[in-house]
Amino acid sequence: MPTDAPGPLTETVFYVLLALSKPLHGYGVMQHVSKLSDGRVNLGPGTLYGALTSLAEKDWIAPVAGAADDRKKEYVITDAGRGAVRAELVRLEELLRNGRTITGEGLR
Repeated sequence: MPTDAPGPLTETVFYVLLALSKPLHGYGVMQHVSKLSDGRVNLGPGTLYGALTSLAEKDWIAPVAGAADDRKKEYVITDAGRGAVRAELVRLEELLRNGRTITGEGLR
């Protein structure tokens, strides 16, 4: 993995970043993550807002200026966040490739 890669992302962080490919507020993120994961990943408010705070501190997401409803802060992924997702995809592809090579499992 490249030295500038952020390291492994948690499933929560990965899905939140994917969900924020378009501006969303917290509840919208929860709904989108559930939809993306076919209901397997359901984020509670504490988990989600902790992740949003952490991602904003890393500059992987940013608040959307001039959102329609001031009570519902919307966020969107940044270029740095997209870079973190790309690095994670490379890491996951390596895991799959190595796992398939060792186990003899092909693509299904």
